[in-house]
Amino acid sequence: MREQVTEARRIVVKVGSSSLTTAAGGLDEGRVDALVEALAATPAEVVLVSSGAIAAGLAPLGLPRRPRDLATQQAAASVGQGLLMRAYNDAFARHGRVVGQVLLTVDDVTRRVHYRNAYRTLRRLLDLKAIPIVNENDTVATQEIRFGDNDRLAALVAALVHADLLVLLSDVDGLYTGDPSLPTSEPIHDVRRFEDLEGIDIRRPGKAGVGTGGMVTKVEAARIATTSGIPVVLSNAPSAGAVLGGLEVGTLFHRQRKRPQARLFWLAHATSPRGRLHLDPGAVRAVVGGHASLLAAGITAVDGRFAAGDPVDLVDVGGVPVARGLVSYDAEELPALLGRSTNELGPAYGREVVHRDDLVLL
Repeated sequence: MREQVTEARRIVVKVGSSSLTTAAGGLDEGRVDALVEALAATPAEVVLVSSGAIAAGLAPLGLPRRPRDLATQQAAASVGQGLLMRAYNDAFARHGRVVGQVLLTVDDVTRRVHYRNAYRTLRRLLDLKAIPIVNENDTVATQEIRFGDNDRLAALVAALVHADLLVLLSDVDGLYTGDPSLPTSEPIHDVRRFEDLEGIDIRRPGKAGVGTGGMVTKVEAARIATTSGIPVVLSNAPSAGAVLGGLEVGTLFHRQRKRPQARLFWLAHATSPRGRLHLDPGAVRAVVGGHASLLAAGITAVDGRFAAGDPVDLVDVGGVPVARGLVSYDAEELPALLGRSTNELGPAYGREVVHRDDLVLL
């Protein structure tokens, strides 16, 4: 038995599109029911991160395959999300459980107020014994503000809710040393160091062709979660009950380090910088070595177009990012402030350019 699983009190479970739908689109109610039965049986608190909205909307809209353009993907998601939630609501209701829908965009987890709201909503749903069902808000997300795949989203949600375990369910039963269809490939039951995976080819697409993920995204999600102190089990959806029961199925990725502060973890892994602030050597030492806030006096140049509250990278004299933070000024405001001390600027510009509470080292 895996103690990391049996002792977990809060679990985030991610399920992929191919595990819930047919290749032609449309939900497979039998698969949904089987997953829900496994989730309803575990005594732990469960947050479900579910793909499937776009895939579920294909058949009703007469689309033969997953669309490539964003507008049609959003149209399919707007139809499919309601069908997906109805299927989950009906299936969980048969077990006496209530579900709640939580749709997230990147802005919801990078801006401080939005981040706190997302955490409070998820926390309150769990307190009320409901099962939050999380998905990316595909109907409004643009290419620039997308998580990219729900494996990554699940890892970030696990960090947000302080989960004890992340379970990634898909159409493969674990990580292998090669193509699982080849007899020479062997299953990998435990991953204690990611360096041990060097030389293993994981660039294989999923079987069904209705999702966006693959083994690469799952391994990267496992890396994100385990560096947040959260162990990860990778297996297939039919094995959900066995995984949650603690049986040694699939691949277990062991935690790599202790849990960091959740919001800063999101800042490091969930955001894309909207600009860059170039620091002089003294500012680099203060930020990296002294964990200080960034002041205008230590900035030599500004790149990009950003507004106050956007994420920006802080780079050294060689242009290498050393930290990421939420900037306190618009890009147009900063050039006039560069190199000037707080005393010179006066009370109107007395705030830090990036406060240390909104900054994470890279």
